[in-house]
Amino acid sequence: MVKLNFVVRSVVITLAFTLSLCDANDDDGNPKFHIVYLGSLPETKASYSPTSHHLNMLQQVLDGSNPTKSLVRSYKRSFNGFAAMLTNQQAAKLTEMEGVVSVFPSKTLQTQTTRSWDFLGLPKAPKGHQTVETNLVVGFLDTGVWPESESFSDKGIREPVPKHWKGICAGGLNFTCNKKLIGARFYVENSARDNIGHGSHTASTAAGKTVDNGGFYGIAGGTARGAVPSSRIAAYKVCSSAGCQDHDILAAFDDAIADGVDVISVSLSGTIALRLDTDSIAIGSFHAMAKGVVVVQSAGNYGPLPGTVSSVAPWVITVAANTIDRKIVDKVVLGNGKALTGIPVINPFEPKRRTIPIALSNGNTRSCFEKSDDQCACLDEKSVKGKIILCEYYLEKDVLFSGAAGAIGKASDLDNVASNTLMPSVTLLQKDYAIVKSYKNSTKHPSAKILKSESAQDHNAPKVVAFSGRGPNPTISEILKPDISAPGVNILAAFSPIGSPTEDPSTDNRSVHYNILSGTSMSCPHVSGIAAYVKSFHPHWSTAAIKSAIMTSAKPMVRSSVEDVGEYAYGSGQANPILAINPGLVYDINKEDYVQMLCNLGYDNRKIKVISGELNACKGAAHRSLVRNLNYPTFAAHVRPMVPFNVRFGRIVTNVGLANSSYTVTITPNPQVNITVTPKVLSFKALNEKKSFVVKVVGKIPHETVVISSIVWSDATHHVRSPIVIDVSVP
Repeated sequence: MVKLNFVVRSVVITLAFTLSLCDANDDDGNPKFHIVYLGSLPETKASYSPTSHHLNMLQQVLDGSNPTKSLVRSYKRSFNGFAAMLTNQQAAKLTEMEGVVSVFPSKTLQTQTTRSWDFLGLPKAPKGHQTVETNLVVGFLDTGVWPESESFSDKGIREPVPKHWKGICAGGLNFTCNKKLIGARFYVENSARDNIGHGSHTASTAAGKTVDNGGFYGIAGGTARGAVPSSRIAAYKVCSSAGCQDHDILAAFDDAIADGVDVISVSLSGTIALRLDTDSIAIGSFHAMAKGVVVVQSAGNYGPLPGTVSSVAPWVITVAANTIDRKIVDKVVLGNGKALTGIPVINPFEPKRRTIPIALSNGNTRSCFEKSDDQCACLDEKSVKGKIILCEYYLEKDVLFSGAAGAIGKASDLDNVASNTLMPSVTLLQKDYAIVKSYKNSTKHPSAKILKSESAQDHNAPKVVAFSGRGPNPTISEILKPDISAPGVNILAAFSPIGSPTEDPSTDNRSVHYNILSGTSMSCPHVSGIAAYVKSFHPHWSTAAIKSAIMTSAKPMVRSSVEDVGEYAYGSGQANPILAINPGLVYDINKEDYVQMLCNLGYDNRKIKVISGELNACKGAAHRSLVRNLNYPTFAAHVRPMVPFNVRFGRIVTNVGLANSSYTVTITPNPQVNITVTPKVLSFKALNEKKSFVVKVVGKIPHETVVISSIVWSDATHHVRSPIVIDVSVP
């Protein structure tokens, strides 16, 4: 199941969807949702009916049953395939049919700014550029949007809908589009209206209109805006509170590509990386790439362990989450005057009294399984009503129902990730928690005042947070993932007024128009917005060129901890939108290059023909060692300890800077290996001219480690940086 990235009391509920895997071998004989992927649509469509083909295939495995009752969706606008109710035995029969790439269970995905754009250095667009932005359409596969939000108003937009837009406004009952929100479709529930808040948040972060005085109960207030506030938005609702299913995600990709979106933002990801031919987002984004549509996806919120990044397709921009220079600060003042600062909890509650008594006992009953008074699973109303409780761990529902006035908890981590709270509360590090406990036990009438949260400057930003999914790439070790990092912590953006700010509608019925959320679901739309921003300057660039520009112009970052491998956390670094529009050189990749990579990975040649729609898909001899020659903007390889290695990377760069220019390479030295680049100088005489070079990394390392380096091509104006990461480990 894939999750949306919300943060709840010491737990990151990532709005990057949790992937719940179905066991294809657990066949109870009951039909289940399956996806049958058939690759590209035939080039000649006149005599071909996808739906008829799909029904005919089903007829062959259903033993006389009516195939129309089994067929759930036909994918027929941008690629070929269908979703159907099948037993595992029927699915296995379909797998053997001619033209079938893969058959897999439809997994269920669960749902996972103001200051951030200033932090990234992106100014408000000049008036002349706003007209260019209006020709861009950014699509969001999410929980829908709240169409009445100020962030989606078309006030001031006079230009007609872009000519390339072929979509519709089919948002359901009482859902109205405008010149800003130009398209809407829903695949779950009965409307594209966002009743959770996640989709409104991500859409406004990337492409929301400029709105003054945005804030969450006066916290982190400011001007809310997207990267491309004059661009158009199309909402594709694939998620509800029950989750998001693969067959709906693929249907949304099928529509969005055909509708004419320019960028697709997907704040969804799984708990684990999948094979490319069984990953709905990898499949949909491949066909988007083939049509020139940029796809951006969250890295997932299951870090910080290595190999937890779940977005691994090389044609997708995978985004990690980092902090910004604004943090949430919480304080509690004890009755003796001592003030303690906690880790972030978004506490919007003003203290009503000077101080409130701290409960001397939480009233755990004898029948309660908790033996310690600090474990607050069995609160006694008589003991805690109207008082502040001191608990190492607690559930907010329990505290609210007990009648307590607030809570002081103990932190389980050091991340600067603020979670929305239902009541006055503060979470302290262990040493400060011990101070409060000692004060409580040594004072006859202990009391405290929990202050409302404030925002303050974070001088340590940017740093990747612990929850952000890490590399190495568990599926394709030669492709460094994540690709890039962007703000994903304490992000203020639009919200659904009927969504719960704490994602707990049973106890939290507050209504807000803007909310503060954290997760890779929040960092993803930042890069979606940047991709649209770059495309507004370079409308004819390929998806790979836009991706390369964002990656090679990124701001280098430092690792978050001693144990962290920096590039596995943040990829190329923090996205820099201003530098990305003028990168100097780009690493371009076309569809044929990606197809050849699939050949080198060992995918079946017959299936690759179907995926690509080409008769001669694989060119020349295929070998796994050639995967690293994909023209990617980073360099990654896996080698064994104690074994000498000589790793070669071939690359081609295209000049998009100055016509007459000369770039010299600089290598960041690493004493563990010898790195060479040939040639050392690339001279160009024209725009779009291409030059090739080779990077060699030679060495022999006796132990498991990760070797980090980088190269920079510079002409004094542009600095084109690419990380080098060699994973030295036993497979």
